[in-house]
Amino acid sequence: MFTSLREKQKHFFYTGQTKEYAFRKKQLERLKEAIQTNEAELLEALKLDLNKTNEEAFLTELGPTYQEINHTLKHLKEWMEPEKVKTPASHVGSVGKIHYEPYGVALIIAPWNYPLQLALSPLVGAISAGNCAIVKPSELTPHTSKAIAKLLDQTFDEAFVKTVEGAVDVSQALLKEPFDYIFFTGSVGVGKIVMEAASKNLTPITLELGGKSPAIVHEDAKLDLAAKRIAWGKFLNAGQTCVAPDYVLVHERVYPAFLKKVKKHTKALFDKALLKGTYPQVVSGRHLERLAGFLSDGQVELGGQYNKESRTLTPTILTEVNWEASIMQEEIFGPILPIFTYQSLDEVLDKVRDKANPLALYVFTENKKVEALITENLSFGGGCINDTVMHLATPYLPFGGVGESGTGAYHGVESFRTFSHRKSILKQSTKVDLPLRYKQGKLTMKVLRKLFN
Repeated sequence: MFTSLREKQKHFFYTGQTKEYAFRKKQLERLKEAIQTNEAELLEALKLDLNKTNEEAFLTELGPTYQEINHTLKHLKEWMEPEKVKTPASHVGSVGKIHYEPYGVALIIAPWNYPLQLALSPLVGAISAGNCAIVKPSELTPHTSKAIAKLLDQTFDEAFVKTVEGAVDVSQALLKEPFDYIFFTGSVGVGKIVMEAASKNLTPITLELGGKSPAIVHEDAKLDLAAKRIAWGKFLNAGQTCVAPDYVLVHERVYPAFLKKVKKHTKALFDKALLKGTYPQVVSGRHLERLAGFLSDGQVELGGQYNKESRTLTPTILTEVNWEASIMQEEIFGPILPIFTYQSLDEVLDKVRDKANPLALYVFTENKKVEALITENLSFGGGCINDTVMHLATPYLPFGGVGESGTGAYHGVESFRTFSHRKSILKQSTKVDLPLRYKQGKLTMKVLRKLFN
């Protein structure tokens, strides 16, 4: 179904144009200019699909994409330079270098929660590394999908970058093609399907998935700030953020105060948007129904109101939740925040380890020993100390998961590396040819032992 398109891109890749720095730079500049030109249309699409305000859409979608492009343009030339490495004594006269080589034709499958940023940011990496790309936006955000298709198809020749729209059947057809690289962002369940499909062609992949990301509030934390930052990170985009705090573990000594403060800040941050009708929507009726089913899993301390027609669910805080409840068996991915208490940090370690490795983890404490205990003894993709979500907004930190929360990373130089094969080249001198490796005997063995021991 898509064989001719993939082969067309592969043929263009073989012309060698994408390997040139000037070509990559020009394409990134064209992408930025196209986004700027179509900004109003992109913002409108995000409003229609998810009810995002212009401010939130720029903060979480356009802004990070611009930053990614700007950062890449600033550093691309140095990233492309072959990396010289040391050589051991056994390789006297030789020079070793690592060359960053594009894979060829990449497939980028984007999700619906940040449908613009998570389609275009990986594309920045693919272009910077010298690949051609096919971009598959999410069908659950149809207006944004259409806007992305218009943007990319007007900017690039389809032999270089092409958008393919459609539902599950389109994704399945694309995954049957032997792409040179696959970059997928989405759920764990679909990630497993993508990984299985990639394995049939031994295609290298990056999987950006999710999981139950905890926020830990220790007894010495600055509670007011912790509550504010957790509320913002959780309920941003109606909780539909892969690194949103999925649940909170609060030390029992400060639990009553924290609960009071997180309710206060949730109201202060989001009540106005709810009243004005500008709070983001849940992406579909099916997802809203799933979230509504979680409301009976605990005591509703705040929120809990939902409207099927507007696809909205008010920011909700749950307490008295059982660890075996349905809400704790999967990533919530919506504006519901369960809060638990703990007595000791050992209990925290046990509870987090009982779940699959999360994509993110947040710890709020003023104690460096507590900070180290949590971050060094728990495995997670990335996270923050005394903040939430913000670690993914810097191009200087790689972003990715571990275990069930994903494989591989991107952002900044990591995007360039993700879409590049590191080709090792050893250049040997022709001026000298040591006879040692061609000879047998006791003297040879003696020298070899000195070289390798």
